[in-house]
Amino acid sequence: MSEDSRRCTLGVDSQYVDLAAEVFTLLSDPTRIRIVLALRDGELSVNHLAELVRKSPTAVSQHLGKLRWGRMVSTRQEGNRVFYRLTDEHARNLVVEAVRQAEHALDEHSAHHRAGVEDAGA
Repeated sequence: MSEDSRRCTLGVDSQYVDLAAEVFTLLSDPTRIRIVLALRDGELSVNHLAELVRKSPTAVSQHLGKLRWGRMVSTRQEGNRVFYRLTDEHARNLVVEAVRQAEHALDEHSAHHRAGVEDAGA
């Protein structure tokens, strides 16, 4: 993708600014960030997510409910099991970029630059 096609055309008066702030509020919890990172490669059950993020299934279900409310995750039911997945790539890209920004805050030569990774989607 060329740099020109990725240039943001949104203005400061965009109707989406307030909603974007709500997205950041929704992602301001470390457990939700971990859930998004865990789901970036595909769908998982609540119990599997709970193991990965080291939280109880009940706590993970509550976080998933908020992410679902924000339309960041969607579900698929198989029998009595529910599987969660990211609705689209935007939440994944946003979280990956936020984590990379955090890397820069702590390390001038961040791991993703040392590895030669420049684009979101890792």
